[in-house]
Amino acid sequence: MIEAAACGRTLYLRHPMSDYTSVIKNRKAGFEYHLLQQFTAGMVLTGTEVKSLRAGKASIAEAFCIVQDDEVWVKNMHITEFERGSYFNHDPRRLRKLLLNRQEIRKISARLKEKGITIIPVQVYFSEKGLVKMDIALAKGKKLYDKREDLKKKDLDRERQEG
Repeated sequence: MIEAAACGRTLYLRHPMSDYTSVIKNRKAGFEYHLLQQFTAGMVLTGTEVKSLRAGKASIAEAFCIVQDDEVWVKNMHITEFERGSYFNHDPRRLRKLLLNRQEIRKISARLKEKGITIIPVQVYFSEKGLVKMDIALAKGKKLYDKREDLKKKDLDRERQEG
């Protein structure tokens, strides 16, 4: 059942699952990269992709973003095919467009020209309105010694909490 909420003259349809926030995180992002600046982007998806995301059947561990013709695209994001999707099903690893403001795309493009900067997805979630959003970050790869320092800090923090 879909509820209708009237706001002035516009009629918004509220999905009963809109309170359900499925979060898919890229756990390796913070360990392998220095996250410099984050952006929130909408995603252009098909119906079966949204249903699979609601079920939590997606992975952004190997995904990355590219800027092409003043548009941002996410590559290598895996969204499992919907079980009951029939011939309407989607390709699990297709290119997916991200929706950002023109100014944000310009900022990202300018920063990408610097050496060693890339765009990685950090998490995918559903907004309060039930729309799929992706947090992306401009990132710079960590060196091996940076990763070791992070591991030492985590170990020290665990010891402090236990003791």
